[in-house]
Amino acid sequence: MTEHRSGFAALVGRPNTGKSTLTNALVGAKVAITSNKPQTTRHTIRGIVTRPDAQLVLVDTPGLHRPRTVLGQRLNDLVRETLTQVDVVGFCLPANERIGPGDTFIARELAELSQRRRHATFVAVATKADMVDREGLAAHLLAVQDLGEWDDIVPCSAVAQGARSYPDVSVVADVFVEHLPLGPPLYPDGELTDEPEAVLVAELVREAALEGVRDELPHSLAVVVEEMTPRAGRSPDRPLLDIRVEVYVERPSQKAIVIGRGGSHLRDVGERARASIEAMLGQQIYLDLHVRVAKDWQRDPRALARLGF
Repeated sequence: MTEHRSGFAALVGRPNTGKSTLTNALVGAKVAITSNKPQTTRHTIRGIVTRPDAQLVLVDTPGLHRPRTVLGQRLNDLVRETLTQVDVVGFCLPANERIGPGDTFIARELAELSQRRRHATFVAVATKADMVDREGLAAHLLAVQDLGEWDDIVPCSAVAQGARSYPDVSVVADVFVEHLPLGPPLYPDGELTDEPEAVLVAELVREAALEGVRDELPHSLAVVVEEMTPRAGRSPDRPLLDIRVEVYVERPSQKAIVIGRGGSHLRDVGERARASIEAMLGQQIYLDLHVRVAKDWQRDPRALARLGF
């Protein structure tokens, strides 16, 4: 009988290093939102990879960074707590970027963690390998090797699947699985995430809202699903789900940006989010979006609690 392995692997790294893209590619479905804006991920997201020989539960974490707000500190605390509970830690280091102070900061944190958790495995993952040539990738891997002590170093591309020069994400899955303990599956076959639907809906709205906004705005955006209710009186073959969502910002000027001239930007957000949500849920929805101001919510512990942080 073939041995079966199961366990948890956390992806860590600076903001915008490809953690969520890698999570989605490994799972084979969208379970984490992606954006070129820093700190897109704000909570741990579990994606489930089920194979005949293993079940790998991926935990996509917010980017570790030097916090400037109460929210930033709470996100860092969330990452650190997560790292104490997983079997494998995958440190994402994009191949198209030089090793910087942020990477060194995280490497030191992981070195301290490895002293406390000697049974945990630490893997350096060179993401975005398709964005450099062979010489650039080789130089990056040497720099990664010098950054710390790793159980494995693996380059990958989440987009150039199957390209000879760029190992695809299946190599990352193989390396992670290799380091998991023996055990039965942790989730039923076919399950891709354990995130509640309301959380996924809120994340898809936030992803849509992040498109085309100014650099200072993404940090100030928070999204809460207030209600998800089947529309009464609809025939069983044509169900409709009413979803009411509140989008929070910190200042009236930010509210104006999110809404746009004559409501144009908010309409675009609604259209993009509705398409993504309907694809995820497999049914038609009516999306009711409202924009509210919660003054300096990132720095207000009570506001953070109300918004789920």
